[in-house]
Amino acid sequence: YMFTYPGAKLLFMGSELADPLEWRHNEQLNWSLQKRPLHSGVQQLVADLNGLYRELGPLHRFGFSHQGFEWIDCNDATQSVLAFMRRDNDSFVVVVLNFTPVVRSNYRVGVPSGGVYREVFNSDSHYYQGSDVSNGRQISSDDRNWMGRPFSLNLTLPPLGAIILQLEGSDA
Repeated sequence: YMFTYPGAKLLFMGSELADPLEWRHNEQLNWSLQKRPLHSGVQQLVADLNGLYRELGPLHRFGFSHQGFEWIDCNDATQSVLAFMRRDNDSFVVVVLNFTPVVRSNYRVGVPSGGVYREVFNSDSHYYQGSDVSNGRQISSDDRNWMGRPFSLNLTLPPLGAIILQLEGSDA
């Protein structure tokens, strides 16, 4: 959520290792945690998010301006799902977050452009020791108005997960 939302990013020392203990200024980080799959999965997730943040202009350009952010849906408290867009000058990414441990199948999200979308990030990937609930690499939009947008995507949302979608052919 933090990596996709506007504003400064704050990651405390050692958080990328998912250390169960608080950071201790008089001790070194518990580097042995890297040997455990769940901890190394979190470390890989943070590394990949850092790479995406650098690579995808919509995630960092206009990070402190209203023109870089647009809600798609912030009212689905019943299912605990948020959806928004991050924009730069000519491109956008769609971010959908599921804050429950329940897989959300057939979850429709409005998008501004028709075409094929790529799932460029999925926090539930097996690479991060997740359950690997995914939409596959490509999702075709439907010519169906939804959430005030002219097109929509029918998604499967991973449990306690975040996905980032990018329109194919976009130079984000």
